[in-house]
Amino acid sequence: RAATVPGFARAVAVFSFTVALSTQPVRCVHQRRLLLSNLSVNCWFHLHPVNMFNSYNVKFYHSKALTSPYPGSHVERSQVPEDKVGWLIEWKDYNPVEYTAMSVLAGPNWADPQINDKGFSPKFNERDGEVERKSLNGLYVVENGRPRNPVGRTGLTGRGLLGRWGPNHAADPVVTRWKRDGSGKKIAHPVTGKNILQFVAIKRRDCGEWAIPGGMVDPGEKISTTLKREFEEEALNSLQKSPEEKAELEKQLHKLFSQEHFVVYRGYVDDPRNTDNAWMETEVVNYHDETGETMDNLPLEAGDDAGVVKWVDISEKLKLYANHSYFIKLVTEKQGAHWSEDPGSECRE
Repeated sequence: RAATVPGFARAVAVFSFTVALSTQPVRCVHQRRLLLSNLSVNCWFHLHPVNMFNSYNVKFYHSKALTSPYPGSHVERSQVPEDKVGWLIEWKDYNPVEYTAMSVLAGPNWADPQINDKGFSPKFNERDGEVERKSLNGLYVVENGRPRNPVGRTGLTGRGLLGRWGPNHAADPVVTRWKRDGSGKKIAHPVTGKNILQFVAIKRRDCGEWAIPGGMVDPGEKISTTLKREFEEEALNSLQKSPEEKAELEKQLHKLFSQEHFVVYRGYVDDPRNTDNAWMETEVVNYHDETGETMDNLPLEAGDDAGVVKWVDISEKLKLYANHSYFIKLVTEKQGAHWSEDPGSECRE
């Protein structure tokens, strides 16, 4: 099938692809805009290179979306040289490996059918019934009936472990508090003098990496609902709680999740599960417990996709899943918290 994005729109999709960094709160009276320093922007390109043009007109490349073997398999991606990632670069010999995991092909309710299955006619670049097929970064190209990764080649076609053709939407809640001593006083870093921020981190069961406790947005679900649900399931083990215990959790969390908060990031994620035809996008939101009183009353307990959950001190030394380290760094900038002992080392991973 021919590309469904018109020629002009296709050019816009390719040349005006923008990383959406925003601090506009979801339910906040005051509208604010996060102004990233040139250093922060340049560090993003260095630490998480992906092949697309952003609002700063800087080109950068895929990184984790090119890694092999593909997660949960022994499948090796076709190697993609750095100068061949972008779709604008002609590469007649490009021969990606086709792979979709059996768990996806089994047809669970969170996954699309195969693209050529009878009766399956997805509406790309728009809301398709209860499934959101619009990208947070604008229009994407559809070629031969398949959506094309807007960032570039990955060496793998199909969907891999991802359920949806095109964008797969997730939500990641960053719940933070100040690190305090026994008397309740905030602890400052001895070198920078800035207070140390902590966030709730989980250790993923699938890959063993530490991450923000987020998850996929269910069809028809509001982002705010996903953020709260995923935190409850992964960091508080709500799925194993009694109705009475769940009600108490809801009561305690309502205060935290209904207060002023800000959107850290909205857009494409350089995720190792990405393919040429399916990719991750997320909305990252920071919920900060300034006094620490709310979270003190909620004992952390790993559940669902989490193997371990704990409060983690935030610093540049963090090694997290996908782009999560960068998201956490943006939170420290917003909160004025410690990140790096050496300002010149901000671009080191």
